Amino acid sequence: MSRPKRTAPGNSLLAALPGGILARFLADCEDVALAPPEVLFESGGQLRHAYFPTTATIALLSSTDNSTRVEVGLVGNEGMVGTPLVLGVKISPAQALVMGAGRSLRLGAPAFRVALGRSPALRSLLDRYLFVRMTQTAQAVACSRFHLVEARLARLLLMTQDRAKSSTFHMTHEFIASMLGVRRAGVTQAATSLLKRQLIRYARGDIAILDRPGLKATSCACYQADRDTYGDAFG
Repeated sequence: MSRPKRTAPGNSLLAALPGGILARFLADCEDVALAPPEVLFESGGQLRHAYFPTTATIALLSSTDNSTRVEVGLVGNEGMVGTPLVLGVKISPAQALVMGAGRSLRLGAPAFRVALGRSPALRSLLDRYLFVRMTQTAQAVACSRFHLVEARLARLLLMTQDRAKSSTFHMTHEFIASMLGVRRAGVTQAATSLLKRQLIRYARGDIAILDRPGLKATSCACYQADRDTYGDAFG
């Protein structure tokens, strides 16, 4: 994924800020540990913090009832969780579920609004990130409606690898089914196809990506579209 070039403590979105503004913002943040299956906030729930993951991965899930969910976003150290706060809204439209253990910078909602008001540079940066999130959410909705489970699974695995910074990670059938909004049988069929083609190795929820180019060729075009959207906003 194309990202801002400068480096900062863990979060490459914040890395695009000028040095003085970045230092002031980081001074207000706390560094917290996150682990699955922690829920940072529920759909329709209050946003009490803004999160800027450094090594954690957070899934954004939308639901129509208590039993059916589907992924509408995946956020790692390239982004932010709690984007409605940028618009002055304190309600989350999606559940934020910790998918990959790690750390995140966290800032309380009132302090975040103060930081946003005093820094046009921060406001401009996060306005562009809002464009990314809105575009990627729309892409995820279209993907879940029109693309085959195997292609969507390949996309999910690639997105997870990008954020985990590792070719190995843990993800159960049940969780994948929840992310894709399909039955476990559909996940089993899709995963078996990827296994037979030696694109991945999968055992007891432990996944290893063996052939990333092959997995990219199997994925739907939504994976590259997500990357292009980020590049368009920050390139």
